[in-house]
Amino acid sequence: MKNFKNKEELSAHIGVLKANGSTIGFVPTMGALHQGHLSLVNSGLLENDLVVVSIFVNPTQFDNKEDLVKYPRTLEADMSLLSTVNSDRIIVYAPSADDIYGDHIASETFTFEGLEHEMEGAFRKGHFDGVGTIVKRLLEIVAPHRAYFGEKDFQQLQIIRKLVELHHIPVEIIGCPIHRAADGLAMSSRNARLSLDHRIAAPFIYETLKAAKVKFGTKSATTVTEWVNSQFKNQPLLELEYFIIADIATLKPVKRKSTKKSYRAFIATYAGDIRLIDNIALN
Repeated sequence: MKNFKNKEELSAHIGVLKANGSTIGFVPTMGALHQGHLSLVNSGLLENDLVVVSIFVNPTQFDNKEDLVKYPRTLEADMSLLSTVNSDRIIVYAPSADDIYGDHIASETFTFEGLEHEMEGAFRKGHFDGVGTIVKRLLEIVAPHRAYFGEKDFQQLQIIRKLVELHHIPVEIIGCPIHRAADGLAMSSRNARLSLDHRIAAPFIYETLKAAKVKFGTKSATTVTEWVNSQFKNQPLLELEYFIIADIATLKPVKRKSTKKSYRAFIATYAGDIRLIDNIALN
């Protein structure tokens, strides 16, 4: 399995592969890989000759600097895990911050037609400027035919689709279903940092989302939201940051349901100091 740390060398290698007719898939990650990441890689391998996996903890998308410091960095284990999938058809790009940003680590400023102001954008200042900056640079470096993102970060997925549209980046963005543990908890690198008690409590998040989906069939968005808030008041180990039912096209909270629109429920909670997000399609 080839491992590149320099963007010029990676770009040159990919250029040769594409000139020879190979199709390139891309899975950007921040490392600490798990089965959710591998599901994205496998999707890429089904549709492309090779898949590039980037492993880079991007400093510009962390509004909480302590979270950046604590974020797990496990490159050796990540490489071993990827080798169990397909070592011949996976290329790893594990750059330094200098290789990505040079001597000035800072975000560009983006507008995504308002998508960036909802939910995560409202609670994590500058987060989507950081996401837009790193994804745009990685897509320019790798120049893949297709790039794969998990629907756990559904707002991020929609923003990346908008980024590609607004900046005319020639890549197909593919959203992949949320990969869950057997108890329903959405797979995340942060799950490894949960205490035993918080890990036992965390599946309540998805259980609540599933129940909210059923209620949304007959109840208003306001009624469902109030019900979810009441459920979390009885969960001492989980602190609800937000629960929002939104139009998937605009990501704006729904005021009145329409049969002509599609909706998702989005949730963010704290389990101790670990922030967990999830979502579910409602119709």
